[in-house]
Amino acid sequence: MSQVLTVTLNPALDVATSALNVTPGVKLRCTEPTVEPGGGGVNVARAITQLGGKARALVALGGPTGAALERELHARHLDVLRIEGPGETRQSFAVTDATNGDQYRFVLPGPAWSTSQLDAMLDTIDTQCDPDAFVVLSGSMPPGAAPGFVTRACIRLGTRRVILDTSGEHLEHQATAPQPAPYVLRMDSAEAKALSGQGLETRAESAAYAENLRKRGAAEIVIIARGKDGSVMAGPDGLWHTSAANDVVVSAIGAGDSFVGGFTMSLAQGHPAPEALRRGAAAAAAAVMSPGTQLCLPEDYKLLLPRTTLTQF
Repeated sequence: MSQVLTVTLNPALDVATSALNVTPGVKLRCTEPTVEPGGGGVNVARAITQLGGKARALVALGGPTGAALERELHARHLDVLRIEGPGETRQSFAVTDATNGDQYRFVLPGPAWSTSQLDAMLDTIDTQCDPDAFVVLSGSMPPGAAPGFVTRACIRLGTRRVILDTSGEHLEHQATAPQPAPYVLRMDSAEAKALSGQGLETRAESAAYAENLRKRGAAEIVIIARGKDGSVMAGPDGLWHTSAANDVVVSAIGAGDSFVGGFTMSLAQGHPAPEALRRGAAAAAAAVMSPGTQLCLPEDYKLLLPRTTLTQF
């Protein structure tokens, strides 16, 4: 298995709870909370570890919240490469309305990074990674990382295969195809619609837009998640669609990170990209069966993998 390093510069201590009704202006009596380590790269590393793979998680931590998050990471037997963050690690908070199942998610901002701090972090990756490693940049980029940071990272990381799953201005910038580009670019359907200015109502339309981005040079492989309708992928092997048979939705938290975890683990194990797409979809489908931020559990993944389909356009 090739080395996998996930990068989390803006991690969070995720707290999840529920209340009978979520209404304004009154005290909401909540159930006993669950506490989980969060942040895109952290979740990807957790998903890979839970599925039986190996990943090292580079995590920027600071202050008492960072210390609490680090304890949670070690409690889950993650291989942690700790670096000092520029400030206190943030928290996020999720509350589920027990009456109707609606979920409210509150995400606090993280500390700002300077250019020199970001460069030092890339130097750390360079010294800690094999030349053929997969490096996962997943989740929101931290304050201080301007558009163009991903390009700088791709330049600095050289032959490492960068897998990018981000949002906002960093995703918009990557869609313009700056070079060198990451190996994989993933986004959800809402992001793809916003970037394309199109409805992308069908799988074929999403796949065509993914291929458009790939041909422009946004990445060697482009993946667009379509929620319950699975994911489409454009790559050197053609256009593909995958979906998993799962009607049980408990919590959507971590489904995308579980997909990236299952997908990256499969690539690192030597599976071709279409099969990795199928396995990523099974991991995502497994994640929504778990409450809170538990991500994909191995028993659910094993159940869903045989039901997960793969079709070439």
